[in-house]
Amino acid sequence: MTKELRFRQVHLDFHTSPFIPEIGSKFDKKLWQERLQMAHVDSITCFSCCHHGYSYHPTKVGAMHPHLNFNLLREQIDASHEINVNVPIYLTAGLNNYIAEKEPGWLEISSKGELASWAKSPLEPGYRCLCFNSPYLDYLCRLTEEAARMFPDADGMFFDIIVQHQCCCPWCMKDMLAEGYNPESEEDRLRFDRRTVKKYLKKVTEAARSVNPDFPVFHNNSNLLAPGNRDLFEYYSHFELESLPTGGWGYDHYPLLAAYCRTQDKQFVGMTGKFHSSWGEFGGFKSANALRYECCAMLAQGSRCSVGDQLHPTGLLDESTYRLIGKAYKEVEEKENFCKNITSMAEVAIISNVGFHKPLRLDEQVEIGISRFLLESHIPFDRLDEEGDFSKYKVLILADDLRPDAALRSRLQKFLAAGGKVIVSGMAIFNKENDEAAFDLPMEIHGVSDQIPNYIAAPEKFAPQDINTPFVMYRPSVNIKVAGGESLGDIYEPYFVRSWRNFSSHRQTPNKPDASGYSAGILTENILYFAHPVFTLYAIYGNVILKNFIANAVKALLGKEIQLETNLPSQGRVTFFEQKDAGRFVFHALYATPSLRGMVTPMISYALRETRQVEVIDELTPVYNVNFKLKLPRTVTQVTLQPQNKDIPFESDGKFVKFSLEKIDCHQIVTLQ
Repeated sequence: MTKELRFRQVHLDFHTSPFIPEIGSKFDKKLWQERLQMAHVDSITCFSCCHHGYSYHPTKVGAMHPHLNFNLLREQIDASHEINVNVPIYLTAGLNNYIAEKEPGWLEISSKGELASWAKSPLEPGYRCLCFNSPYLDYLCRLTEEAARMFPDADGMFFDIIVQHQCCCPWCMKDMLAEGYNPESEEDRLRFDRRTVKKYLKKVTEAARSVNPDFPVFHNNSNLLAPGNRDLFEYYSHFELESLPTGGWGYDHYPLLAAYCRTQDKQFVGMTGKFHSSWGEFGGFKSANALRYECCAMLAQGSRCSVGDQLHPTGLLDESTYRLIGKAYKEVEEKENFCKNITSMAEVAIISNVGFHKPLRLDEQVEIGISRFLLESHIPFDRLDEEGDFSKYKVLILADDLRPDAALRSRLQKFLAAGGKVIVSGMAIFNKENDEAAFDLPMEIHGVSDQIPNYIAAPEKFAPQDINTPFVMYRPSVNIKVAGGESLGDIYEPYFVRSWRNFSSHRQTPNKPDASGYSAGILTENILYFAHPVFTLYAIYGNVILKNFIANAVKALLGKEIQLETNLPSQGRVTFFEQKDAGRFVFHALYATPSLRGMVTPMISYALRETRQVEVIDELTPVYNVNFKLKLPRTVTQVTLQPQNKDIPFESDGKFVKFSLEKIDCHQIVTLQ
């Protein structure tokens, strides 16, 4: 039976150098408990073994931190359990500097013969990556079994840095050759890496559950939770999605991760950080408004919350940090009952391109473009892999570069025949096996344009607001001539493609005055096709005019069946769930305006690393008088603001419900009974 995950977690990093003295010297049980309670924390992940390779308790397998003289982890678990706070325990997996120094033959080696590590040089400070195909894996399993025996009352195990980097160490070279892999082939190296990761997952999960077969286990690497990895999920009791908006991920990263994970039969946790930037930033704090928004955004995506912190070497929880976390978690505590046992009500799903590429190569650029478009257009969505259930949705969107194979084409034809609708763009119009059309559309295909960039002149129905002249498209289009349905507009070609011999002005060549004869796409009753890779273009360029063009075409496809209409600004976010046990729908509306701060600077020294621009949330500006028209499968009898428990007026015709929110201050839950 799956153990219920807590909603208000802290992931307490404790990667501590052997050159720092007095480890845990200020740990105080009473103060520990007071600060966790002040922060409304109900679960805290504490360290068994860190990236430096040291354990924070006695060990016969590894090495206890040289400046720790008591069982710190035992004290943390006991103090937390006394106040009903769970304690999963953390073990480093892919990094371990203590072992790297003792057993350099266990290090990962790249195909170029270099250290495949965070620190590329012996003179560079940083962690060393260990190979899971070397005897290191046996060492890690012994360390894990020891922790399982010492702390059977812990609330799970969290293993970190589950990565294998096309390793060509002697152990991998020997086994690749013995098992029929070609070390000179990148594809074979990737396949062997996956074989090695599965070997790691099986052995370490068995070690973690050597005492308790139901012990919760998680292996941290968000890439392994992307579509195409279902064969790995048997080794996970739940998912934890690391996505620190200010740590390089940005605010649109987490919704795409969550859109896939909520289609799996596992509970999941979102993980942000209290840091202004990212992990290990002692003395760094994000604003309380930012942390409040990030936690509410995790609830809105159907997940529990986790906030990353890093414990000071003395073992003292930082008062400012836990006051900051408390401001967010007080609100989470008030709202979490509306976020349990929910199922997505999204009618639109992205068919992810990631899982169809074997061996897997994580390239989410296209899906980021689709996700941003849907988020900004307030269209609730999920994300599916090759085994996803299409029948739950009204509309499927194919990634620009996902050329459907015979199996996918068959499934899509059944989906269309059952009344579903499909959005296709760019090269996804072609079969995977050849250059024939994957969909039966009233149009002719004449190859792919070599006129880059070209331009679209859209008719009024699809044209971006106030734009009635050709607008630029920076990627090639498929040359199509429409013979039925509706054309999305005319393609205009440049006078010539810019080169050293022929160029005009500062950038691309302007368009010829006459249309090329090719169309920008086609709309039929159940298929919308864009001749350009529009979602890739939106991901790269963020062109609002392009977004408006896409939105107009999508609205024309959906017609009166669109799930949600609202005047919420594009920075707003909406999600929609059903909470069957409570007999209600749960609707989330979020609003914040992240802004770009900081500058890119080079590394000054190893002590002061390079900087980059970062998205931050400073103020939370409310929005007022926001209207919603929401399509529902059942009649609604009551609409209530939560957790205020305040009923609001609404209109319902049995199919659509209309209501207005006088004010959205960061996050508002609305239940529809």
